[in-house]
Amino acid sequence: MLIALTGCALTVTPAERSGREAPDRVAAPGSPAEAPAHRRWGLTSPLSPPPRPPSHSPPARSAGLPPVVDRVRTGDKVVFLTYDDGAERDPRFVDMVRELRLPVSMFLTDSVVGPGYGHFSRLRSVGASIQNHTLDHAALRGLPLAGQRAEICGQQTKLGSRFGVRPRLFRPPYGLHDTTTLRAAADCGISAVVLWRATMDAYGLTFTGGADRLRPGDIVSVPATETPTPSLVARTTRLLNRIQEAGLTVGRLEDYL
Repeated sequence: MLIALTGCALTVTPAERSGREAPDRVAAPGSPAEAPAHRRWGLTSPLSPPPRPPSHSPPARSAGLPPVVDRVRTGDKVVFLTYDDGAERDPRFVDMVRELRLPVSMFLTDSVVGPGYGHFSRLRSVGASIQNHTLDHAALRGLPLAGQRAEICGQQTKLGSRFGVRPRLFRPPYGLHDTTTLRAAADCGISAVVLWRATMDAYGLTFTGGADRLRPGDIVSVPATETPTPSLVARTTRLLNRIQEAGLTVGRLEDYL
């Protein structure tokens, strides 16, 4: 389970703090099939299409190590949606990604996904990308190089074997990492270590680093939850409404890193 560990207080909107946030707006079963896709998924207007992929270079390495990023430096009015672990495998989320053409990034942990890789194959077939979140969701910081390499490279091998492509991006469990993590990631062929600026959990949207709203380039984490409600689809709908209220849309993270 992903836990955002930071030294700063999380910012929560008053409605989220009081627990009186508006109900999730997700289309009920039996909604007319001819309804526009955005309305079927609880949005008041279609998502704006993202701009053309940037032509600028990705973040530079330092001393041969992959960069650590929690946001992308860009003037494009986009944020990036990332999903962690692989514990939630709601088939409705596959339909949502397909119908809304959401460019989501799935950071998978092998021991969490277990026998559920078929679900993520379906997600990948509708446009999601598959990225690395270790074999066993171990807290890597402080572990020796061999142990960290086993966690990262082991999952690279697993995902490469299952999907035919080895991931370029890696997210350390709990966001915990050190220089040894970066060395191990480099040895395993990772291009960037991905953290986050905002988290969408069961209680709403929270921020790290003193932020109080979504900004262009923010990377948003949607961790798995221990409770069945709100569902992954409902949390994503709530998040997409917040993104639209901020005048932003969803970009493909892999196009920027």
